Amino acid sequence: MESDAGLPIAELRVDGGATVNDLLMQFQSDILSVKVLRPEVIETTALGAAYLAGLAVGFWNSVEEISSQWKVSGQFIPSMDEAEKKSHINNWQKAVKAVLAWSAPNN
Repeated sequence: MESDAGLPIAELRVDGGATVNDLLMQFQSDILSVKVLRPEVIETTALGAAYLAGLAVGFWNSVEEISSQWKVSGQFIPSMDEAEKKSHINNWQKAVKAVLAWSAPNN
């Protein structure tokens, strides 16, 4: 993400059903070495549509006013040591290679 954006990532804001899993959120924080923030309202797709509709009809005055509604309910700070992190990443890369080899069409 950092190379695509050309900027360092200070924090990762998450949403969706999987964000209720504290273990997953901590693991993401550890692997990415970045603070992960979970909002009070985790299903933000519908909320975002409602915010845009409210903005369109004048209920909200600005995007900044909408942004001020966002509140943190959970925060995950990287805590995994570098050796363990590298081991998990190496295992993930092996798993991806295995799946790619298994799913390759027979020539």
